[in-house]
Amino acid sequence: MKISKPKYWNNRSLISIILLPISTIFEIFVFLRSKFIKPRSFDIPIICVGNIYVGGTGKTPTSLFLANKLKKKGKNPVIVRKFYKEHRDEYELIKKYFSGFLTNKKRSVAIEESIIKGYDSVILDDGMQDYKIKKNLIMVCFNQNQMIGNGFVFPSGPLRENLKALTKAEIVLLNGKKNIQFEELILNVNKNLKIFYSNYKPMNLDIFRKKDLCVVSGIGNPENFIQLLKSHELKISREFNFPDHYEFKKDELLNIIDYAKNNNLQVITTEKDFCRLKKYNLEGIDYLRVELTIDQEDLFLESLLHIYD
Repeated sequence: MKISKPKYWNNRSLISIILLPISTIFEIFVFLRSKFIKPRSFDIPIICVGNIYVGGTGKTPTSLFLANKLKKKGKNPVIVRKFYKEHRDEYELIKKYFSGFLTNKKRSVAIEESIIKGYDSVILDDGMQDYKIKKNLIMVCFNQNQMIGNGFVFPSGPLRENLKALTKAEIVLLNGKKNIQFEELILNVNKNLKIFYSNYKPMNLDIFRKKDLCVVSGIGNPENFIQLLKSHELKISREFNFPDHYEFKKDELLNIIDYAKNNNLQVITTEKDFCRLKKYNLEGIDYLRVELTIDQEDLFLESLLHIYD
């Protein structure tokens, strides 16, 4: 969905309060779907890496992390995504770092294909709100910069479901620093949640050090990318932020490159964005490559291996 998130999603305001009746209708609709749609079981264990905050919580990096770690443990997982043509950047990124990937307009068809192809487990990248599929384990991703925003459900706030949805989950993965207050909040919803923390480790920082940067991004939460750069003491002089999955136009990029050259800046973008703009074969744009790390990695992996029993 190509939208720029409204500022009132961050804090409760008059606009978010006015929209509450619509949010209530949305919540009722979601509740009825979850109650009256009978989930289908499959002959293959399914780990769902989902979220309740709209976009930008790190589901795909987490799915890739899981897939590669499980592969090293002798498992044969496949990453499954629902097909959206505007999400080709993410599909390309997945295929770059993991060979087992299937996508279809219907997740159930991709899961059936997984069984036929001989995979032993499915990592469902997104799909927590797909009530047609029975999951063996649900993991919910959050980012420390957004958490739950103003706490309201769409459109008053950024949540796909209210926090009660965490009663379906086993694991919460928070990208960022330890946050006791947030832990207490979600444990009040589900005391059995296992909570883990992840971070992004930049892999090619050296090429950007001692340079003034011009940041270009078209992701769900560009502020997360900005904060990551600043946390590693990189200097940002200008930002060009576009909606999530934005299709960059060549002229736009050429203008940004010219601006950067005229102001002695280095253009930097995310690897996901680079997947969309590299088709223009333009010089002067580099991307930051990151690797997801998870604290207590062994315990984290052990907490989900029971799906294979």
